[in-house]
Amino acid sequence: MKLATWNVNSLKVRLPHLLDWLAKHEPDAMCLQETKLQDGFFPLKEIEAAGYQCAFSGQKTYNGVAILSRGPLTEIVADIPGFADEQKRVIAASVGADAQVRIVCAYVPNGQSVDSDKYRYKMQWLGAFHEWLEKETRNHSRLAVLGDYNIAPAGEDVHDPVAWEGQVLCSPREREAFRALIGLGLKDSFRLFTQPEKSFTWWDYRMNAFKRNLGLRIDHILLSPELATRCKACSIDIEPRRLERPSDHAPVIAELEI
Repeated sequence: MKLATWNVNSLKVRLPHLLDWLAKHEPDAMCLQETKLQDGFFPLKEIEAAGYQCAFSGQKTYNGVAILSRGPLTEIVADIPGFADEQKRVIAASVGADAQVRIVCAYVPNGQSVDSDKYRYKMQWLGAFHEWLEKETRNHSRLAVLGDYNIAPAGEDVHDPVAWEGQVLCSPREREAFRALIGLGLKDSFRLFTQPEKSFTWWDYRMNAFKRNLGLRIDHILLSPELATRCKACSIDIEPRRLERPSDHAPVIAELEI
């Protein structure tokens, strides 16, 4: 089974990139973030024509998440249960034969700056997310949590750790929240394997950041212990970032033996 996640930063703009990527890599399930589309405008026909069923939750202009799957999607849940939030940031579904893998697609708030209301919202959101995932880990032994976490977990995930120290995406509280998710038993699939230095998933559009590799690794695939033992590879595909009008994020892919 091949799982993938990609913040497309507008599905309307990046749909051709996505369809090409699906045809080339053929993931069994893929999570998308920042679709930025109301549900009535989701390109369902085009994605179904590519061989995928869809579960999606979106809004105009901002946020929006989706799960694409080659097989049926069941037990679909949109939003964090019990957490009142108008922003569309989470969707979950069971995929695979006999619904054997539980997929959670998440777009964690950015936070803007550590002294902002948006940062406080981010920390509240992460607290509710943790509480919900704690229940999900108890209910699903095969759990995969994919998405744009907007957190670089450690210095090795940042092109300039000193410059970013204490800043949003790298602040101690955000990293503590990420470690708390790991504390639930989830494994960072990318770090299960030896990886090239300076491996990143996001580069600012400004300052020629991609060509200079001034990036951060903020897109992650976390796996439950059972899935982690079945994970045989995890990689970042930077090729879509080279395209014209690219997303500022690159896809992450995990390959499991199931």
